[in-house]
Amino acid sequence: MNGSEGEACEAPGHQNSSELIKKILRNYKTVAVVGISRKPDRDSYRVAAYLKEHGFRVLPVNPAAEEILGEQCYPRLGDIPFPIDVVDVFRKPSALSELADEIISMNTPPKAVWFQLGVINAEAVQKVSDAGIEVVQNLCIKVEHARLRAGV
Repeated sequence: MNGSEGEACEAPGHQNSSELIKKILRNYKTVAVVGISRKPDRDSYRVAAYLKEHGFRVLPVNPAAEEILGEQCYPRLGDIPFPIDVVDVFRKPSALSELADEIISMNTPPKAVWFQLGVINAEAVQKVSDAGIEVVQNLCIKVEHARLRAGV
């Protein structure tokens, strides 16, 4: 779960902006975590727990669970009945194009999509970006938040 601020991504034409990362982490506080695990030893669980501990409203998205981290779990993004600021994605790259379509078709699309470290798919990034949604790819939101808090 490491990454460097402003690190170039493997999606052609997409580079994470340090200003965008700061904007997202400072201003967007409702985060849907897609692909969150019920297992505390998994990165998705640890990242969501960290975000919750640091004042973010965490909305778990996992069709196989009813509750994670004491929060109601939603089967899909479209089942969340209110606006989301950020969709934090822990899914296989092969599932991202379809997920991007789901994100874009939401009644109220999120302000940003954060594809976690190793979650890389140029087509999905392009779809989301073309829909006017801010995108960060191949960085860990927990690491970037900790870096921002430390002033690095």
